[in-house]
Amino acid sequence: MDRSQYAELFLAESREHLSTVNQLLLEWERDPQASEPVQGIFRAVHTIKGMAATMGYGKVADLAHRTENLLDLLRRGDLSATDEILELLFQSADSLDRAVEASVAGREADLDVSAVVRAVDQAATAYEQMVPRPAKARPSAPVVAAPPGVGRRVQVVLRQETPLKGARAILILRRVEALGTLFAVEPAPVALEAEGFDGRFAFRIEAAVSDEVIERTIREAGDVERVELVAEEAAAPRPEAAGGPARHIRVDLRRLDALMNRIGELVTSRDRLAALSTQRADPELEDLAVGISRLSGELQEEIIQARMTPVWQVFDRFPRLVRDLARRLGKQIAFRVAGKEIELDRAILEEIGDALVHLLRNAVDHGIESPDERTALGKPPEGVIELSAARERATVAIRVQDDGRGIDREKVLAKAKARGLVEPSTETLTDDLLVRVLARSGFTTAARVSDVSGRGVGVDVVADRVRALGGAVEVQSRPGEGTTFTLRLPTTLAIVRALITRVGEERYALPITHVAETLDLDAAAVTQVDGRDAMTLREAVVPLVHLRQLLEVSGEEPARRPVIVLQIGERRTGLVVDRLVGQQEIVVKTITPLTGMLPIFSGATILSEGLPVLILDAGALV
Repeated sequence: MDRSQYAELFLAESREHLSTVNQLLLEWERDPQASEPVQGIFRAVHTIKGMAATMGYGKVADLAHRTENLLDLLRRGDLSATDEILELLFQSADSLDRAVEASVAGREADLDVSAVVRAVDQAATAYEQMVPRPAKARPSAPVVAAPPGVGRRVQVVLRQETPLKGARAILILRRVEALGTLFAVEPAPVALEAEGFDGRFAFRIEAAVSDEVIERTIREAGDVERVELVAEEAAAPRPEAAGGPARHIRVDLRRLDALMNRIGELVTSRDRLAALSTQRADPELEDLAVGISRLSGELQEEIIQARMTPVWQVFDRFPRLVRDLARRLGKQIAFRVAGKEIELDRAILEEIGDALVHLLRNAVDHGIESPDERTALGKPPEGVIELSAARERATVAIRVQDDGRGIDREKVLAKAKARGLVEPSTETLTDDLLVRVLARSGFTTAARVSDVSGRGVGVDVVADRVRALGGAVEVQSRPGEGTTFTLRLPTTLAIVRALITRVGEERYALPITHVAETLDLDAAAVTQVDGRDAMTLREAVVPLVHLRQLLEVSGEEPARRPVIVLQIGERRTGLVVDRLVGQQEIVVKTITPLTGMLPIFSGATILSEGLPVLILDAGALV
């Protein structure tokens, strides 16, 4: 068997199992008397051991096997889940993670996990030395339960969630070969290694052992859901004839990216075809355009759905991060997660991972007070950090909220004035101005630099990353009550619906995600607030941004100008343009900003008529 084709799959499956291990260890640490976590951890480590052994990753399999021995003592109740034992299991999980990564990368020879192996062995053998157990003789297998030469047909069904189903099936066949003569494998062994193999296979065996021995041998290989043995003359259903659950396969994200790029080009061609059919007034061409539009729309929706991923795939790595940081800083923190089922485009989800790490580190280090400080303030010694996701209109809002000390606005204002980031006359920092100051590169009020945070990076990195995704960052903070950072993100990146605007001779695209409404500008209603134009909209003052002035476009302004009201959270801004051209689905392409280019563009696209245009960044305008 060529194992290299399974390496990436092994890596993905192992990461999922290790994520489960970390989640269950955190649960177990909160309630050491619980029995459920250790059972789940044992199963996950056992599965990693089996996969690693099949792949030939000896160090991974050995470490998993020794950890499994320790877990077996714990699940039997022979050992107690002390703080030292739990910390050792956390270290073992980390070592397994590193071992898996190194083995897949071909660096297993450079890997040294001997220290953890010794510690795990010492913890396990300490009990065995204290309570010696009499050796148990393993019962020998009954040998003549079936007459020699009598064949049996065996049908095996692997568990649906089994990783590396093909490798597991081949491992089972090799184990069974030791019992007798194996033949008539269905599907053929080469087909077991195919990507679409669903975990159902059958074979015939001639062996002088009982059915019980055959079944036990198969089940000991692991991940077996069902084993059926029938006499040779009895008719057994072919595995492919039986109905089964929906099948799932893993797809390289690069293939989905390529598909999305192609569907983007198809959308552009579709719109051009629709425009041509309208111009030529050809009924047959119009029917063709409508049919292609429907099919391309359905294909686009299917591809977008294939890219959607629940946020828990990123969120699940953060409880361990917060736990480790809290222990290093001597803080007590309850970490809560909500909205794990919310889905985002996988490309967006991968991009925001680092941004969330920055926010969580800041919340642990700067936000949550020490237990003594919280007690003195009349707060519980344990602080709370919550990471949540929720759908809001056409966006997904991801929040990092803590009940800590809050942001010292006076301190931030003083530092901002010293750096010339705000006007000297500014007396207070609104939430809007606060996030703009915090998002300036290198801004920090930390008195010391630590290895956790306070290096002058954090909110600026978050803001840059989120804006590059077409989203926006908000912050609300109250002294002594805590801080909430909100990341508002589009659900998908590649294809979005946009409002096409015009200023002078140029057109610009504005994703409608943050467009609240459009209206005509009433020049008589324009007033001045804090030195800038504003208008009153339903008894609320909305500041105005004149795109013509911002871009320094010369020429006479049209007499009638529309206003696009942009809204991000509670913030609103009216964007004044020369003309609204219409709405269109656009394919977003990233761009490298040119020197001197205004930071109000998030990408570029090509309209249906083949015209390239820049995409406006709503977050930079509001």
